[in-house]
Amino acid sequence: MKDLKNTAPPEKQEEINAAVETGSQADVDEIMKKFDRESNVRPWEGTPGMVVKFSLALFSLFMIYMNLFTVWDERIRRPLFLGIVILFVFILFPARKSGGRPQKVNHIPIPDIIIALAGSGSFFYFVINNRTIIDHATRITTLEIWLGVIGILVLAECCRRVTGIPILVVAGCFVIYAFSTGNHLDTLEGWYKILRKVIYNLFYTTTGVIGTPVGVCSTYIVLFIIFGAFLEATGIADFFIQCANCIAGSASGGPAKVAVISSALCGMVSGSSVGNTVTTGSVTIPMMKKTGYPGEFAGAVEAAASTGGQIMPPIMGAAAFLMAEMVGVPYSDIVVRAILPAVLYFIGIFLMVHLRAKRLGLKGITRENLPKAKQILPKIYLLIPLAALVYLIVAGYTMSRSAILATLLCIVVSMFDKDHRMSPQKFVNALETGAKNTLSIAVACGIAGIIAGVVTMTGLGQFFISAIVSVSHGNLMIALFLTMLCCIVLGMGVPTTATYIIMATTCAPILTTGMGLNSICASMFVFYFGIVADITPPVALAAYAGSAIAKSDPMRTAFNATKLAIAAFLIPYMFCLNPAMLLIDTTAAEFGLIIVTSVAGMYAIAAALEGYMLTVLNPFFRVVLLAAGLMLIYPGSLTDIIGTAVVVAVFIVEIGMRKMKATS
Repeated sequence: MKDLKNTAPPEKQEEINAAVETGSQADVDEIMKKFDRESNVRPWEGTPGMVVKFSLALFSLFMIYMNLFTVWDERIRRPLFLGIVILFVFILFPARKSGGRPQKVNHIPIPDIIIALAGSGSFFYFVINNRTIIDHATRITTLEIWLGVIGILVLAECCRRVTGIPILVVAGCFVIYAFSTGNHLDTLEGWYKILRKVIYNLFYTTTGVIGTPVGVCSTYIVLFIIFGAFLEATGIADFFIQCANCIAGSASGGPAKVAVISSALCGMVSGSSVGNTVTTGSVTIPMMKKTGYPGEFAGAVEAAASTGGQIMPPIMGAAAFLMAEMVGVPYSDIVVRAILPAVLYFIGIFLMVHLRAKRLGLKGITRENLPKAKQILPKIYLLIPLAALVYLIVAGYTMSRSAILATLLCIVVSMFDKDHRMSPQKFVNALETGAKNTLSIAVACGIAGIIAGVVTMTGLGQFFISAIVSVSHGNLMIALFLTMLCCIVLGMGVPTTATYIIMATTCAPILTTGMGLNSICASMFVFYFGIVADITPPVALAAYAGSAIAKSDPMRTAFNATKLAIAAFLIPYMFCLNPAMLLIDTTAAEFGLIIVTSVAGMYAIAAALEGYMLTVLNPFFRVVLLAAGLMLIYPGSLTDIIGTAVVVAVFIVEIGMRKMKATS
């Protein structure tokens, strides 16, 4: 999903692209290599390249085999998984960015080979001597201590190469705290005891590096990533873009609405904000600029909409699987409860681009340049794997088996399209893509497991709970605000999956244990504020990718994306204050009322931020509408009545003002 996709655009797309200044493949590659470590990989060509490709494909097949046919102990599966991941990270990722200089082809430095073998060897030693180490318990030997140290340090180096420094800084602070809890640190024996305790808990138990995050990654996430790679190979991204064009392309400011709809649909599959931005943005951003949207706004629309892919069921950036495991509810529950907040997020963006189009007087794409429904409907079979996946999970199949069966269906449906037919080469490419996309998540899960392990070992979570509860004096709104700040700071520059693990370990217990909030609400709250870094300056990778295609200023694009994604900052408060939004303790009538008031509130806020309803709004009306919108999304009959009355009153005034302008 990191490459610029050659998705089939609507008719006349080449003319649209030629008429506006947009970024090329090279522009996107350059900015991705600058900001995104996952895009900075070693070049492999010829026979060595084929060896690497087939090795990655075999890794994907091995993960399918391990999950479908084996019943190995988790303390064998997880370190084996990480040991293989470490080898591939050193094969694919150099020690530092190229800095514009071409990297040596088919080359790994000798130090990298030594470090890779040492790090993976530490995990493989655990696999081979699993029973002996378990019998040792806390009495691990000096050799086992140093192997644990090497394994953790090499995993940290992998994380630095793949995801960057921020998560390592967070993890390092937690490890330092773990060492500070030791006794007699003024003696060598005291240091040895605390070192053995820390290494045992973080490396050799299922509460540290090989904890729940790595377990979920090796069991569920990797299979769904492989499924996403095969589904992408069927050409479904192009199908979604064509559907969005057919639905909204001719409307006012149509291309921006196409971007929102297509990103929402593609987000169900990819769960990657950057990948979604590059895939759909290569088609939608040129169309938006051609229509008349400024480059900063066009790139921001695509970035904000694509970031919503991480909250869009059923994939949700792989966090849905972790959430189900950590909260202790079925995965299907998480998916169902996440639907309304995700839809509201996209409605918020859709309303803002609609009002911006009306304010600028922008038109849509002419109908003769848009695909017709009769051209799209014959390809509706592409939805079969996605529909089957949801059905299998709801029907009670395990997530692993559901993902594998849905992947097989991807191969079957691809045979109906000669352009996307699953040839042996495409089959291997999909397996390779799945393995590559797993590496960053696996490494991040391992490092996040260290943070979770320290919290479990030291009881640090109780300190966070006491601190927030004390400062908030038991007020939920204050506790939510303080938790939000913690999430944004701790999640800055950290991948989505790792961010959720950190938040669920350190911040969610504040709301559940300290404030009595429902565990699903708390997990969703911290998750939402963990993902906004992809569009929030200074760490706004999705916005930077959008700016590369739009040829716009990256920082201005990021600020525009943050404004468009205002719903991501409001919706978490909405469902924490009113859990009925997540289908918790509610009736059909209450849920229907929530939908109506929430959409009305999002409309009022969008109008206030864009400064337009039916005419250009003056500053007073913008402030009034913003207040009314917040009242509508705040649960309570009185606030709903006041908010509705204010919005209706402003709307009536706007009708009168539009009539006056029309007659003048």
